[in-house]
Amino acid sequence: ALRMVDENVNGFDPYVSKLREEELAQPTDKRTFVLAAALKQNYTIERIYDLTKIDPWFLNKMKNIIDYLNLLEAEGNNLSYDILLKAKQLGFSDKQIASAIKSTELAVRQLREDTDITPFVKQIDTVAGKRRL
Repeated sequence: ALRMVDENVNGFDPYVSKLREEELAQPTDKRTFVLAAALKQNYTIERIYDLTKIDPWFLNKMKNIIDYLNLLEAEGNNLSYDILLKAKQLGFSDKQIASAIKSTELAVRQLREDTDITPFVKQIDTVAGKRRL
């Protein structure tokens, strides 16, 4: 969803903004990325909740993304089929994966195509729950 809002954004990226607790406490356009930075720096869900009051269920979902980013960074260019498939299922773009493994978007796309992993775009229903008259 972040990439659909701003094409210059590379997803839930912990490297976009520096961690400043005062920015976590204030709901701004930067808070999503400050939150990613906090998770990357191993802030606990409880600590982030205390600062943001964001429901821990959502915080855990975001933590799963950062945990998988950490796995991708650790794997580097040794991505297995299962790791690449799960990254795509979690919504990582080829560009995000390439950045995490220090490769190129083209190389990741080629690996994905070689392993028959086909991406798709999850559409955001902007009128969900609204009745049309």
